[in-house]
Amino acid sequence: MTPPLDFNPTCMTFIDQLTTLFNANANAANASAMKAYMKNHFEFYGIKATLRRELLKKILVSHKEYVANNPKKIAQELYHLPYRELHLCAMEIYEKQMRKKYQASDIDTIEFLITKNSWWDTVDYIAKNILGHYLLMYPEATEKVLSKFTKSDDMWLNRSSIIYQLGYKTGTNQVVLFQQCTHFKESKEFFIQKAIGWALREYAKTNPKEVLNFVNSTQLKPLSHREAIRSITK
Repeated sequence: MTPPLDFNPTCMTFIDQLTTLFNANANAANASAMKAYMKNHFEFYGIKATLRRELLKKILVSHKEYVANNPKKIAQELYHLPYRELHLCAMEIYEKQMRKKYQASDIDTIEFLITKNSWWDTVDYIAKNILGHYLLMYPEATEKVLSKFTKSDDMWLNRSSIIYQLGYKTGTNQVVLFQQCTHFKESKEFFIQKAIGWALREYAKTNPKEVLNFVNSTQLKPLSHREAIRSITK
């Protein structure tokens, strides 16, 4: 029998309580479909996003202080468990608790979150909402971080170095954006080509002329080129 959403055995730790409630609300049919959609990279409880966030919210009520004081520890512990819903909870908890509170050393945790259990659903959120906000707080770290991520053999760090400015709008560093796109323009990796197109398309909403000039003067892969100008040519 599925316990109510406010199921709250106080003797349990935050993560024990969360995993117990997720197990109780597991849906095998959803899990199979979700696992297939994510190319069988992860295990799933089969809990869709709306219910997952509702269940997490109910658990957080009785663990506010613990979660507020231990977001890094919680994120890392959840990331070492096999279920994708837990990884999604981890990054959302970390983002909410660390927002505007990052310390310079937190780049190590951010890199961990990008490189462990990597796939587009977590990496894209982390790059935009966590790495992007961290670098707004520590702009002096941008050159070092981008250099490391760009030179890395980890494709997801490469992708993050391209898309971290999503949402910056007029605050976008155009020189850096075009630099990253140029560096990776010969990549045969789908996720890199897509990232270039996505980053340029988003910036085109703010500065279409400069994006069009860049695209016309840079030999991008067809996918990157097509995605970059999609909103300009409509």
